[in-house]
Amino acid sequence: MKRLGKRLLGTAFGGGIAAALLAITLYATGVQPAAPAAAIPLPAPATDARENGDAVAVFAGGCFWGVEGVFEHVRGVRSVTSGYAGGQAGNANYEAVSGGRTDHAEAVRIVYDPRQISYGRLLHILFSVAHDPTQMNRQGPDVGRQYRSAIFPQNAEQRRVAQAYIRQISGRFPRPVATRIEAGGFWPAEAYHQNFMRRNPRHSYIVAHDAPKLAALRATFPQLYSTRPAG
Repeated sequence: MKRLGKRLLGTAFGGGIAAALLAITLYATGVQPAAPAAAIPLPAPATDARENGDAVAVFAGGCFWGVEGVFEHVRGVRSVTSGYAGGQAGNANYEAVSGGRTDHAEAVRIVYDPRQISYGRLLHILFSVAHDPTQMNRQGPDVGRQYRSAIFPQNAEQRRVAQAYIRQISGRFPRPVATRIEAGGFWPAEAYHQNFMRRNPRHSYIVAHDAPKLAALRATFPQLYSTRPAG
């Protein structure tokens, strides 16, 4: 359903008619706002990255609307960009990626200040509240490799920390962790996808699937939650 809705939004470049049509469709099919998401109780990383100056993290965890919406409310995050990670530059666009014809994943690029928020703590948030790392090639209602759980380390230090944290939390979920550590570039998504949750808080998909993630962030990491979104 979301794929159809985002296709409509893509056609209308974020127009209100497309969003309204999607809302009507979701209402007719009985979609209701989800209960607040229950965060997975995970430990903080036992090992963390040592970084100086502004740093970059790239995570894929299903629809980038909700993942972006979570991380832009984390203290120390300077900006979050929705986009496509992996694959090739030539077909890094929503029409191609959403059709499952590329090797991209919907992802977010996070610029952060390591003096305020560490890479390990970002991983802690990713696995606790931003997505379900046990779902293979999907997240909730969205199915396909473009919605896979993946981490794209930007350097050897991040790769080391990500590998260690996955080992640390393995066995704490009811199913195996499906998150992959990958390599590849990142390309920003179309303008109508950026800051989508912030600009469309009443959108039916956001209310049903993404707003509970933000509520879980605030409840689970109150000391890291920022009422003022990054960017």
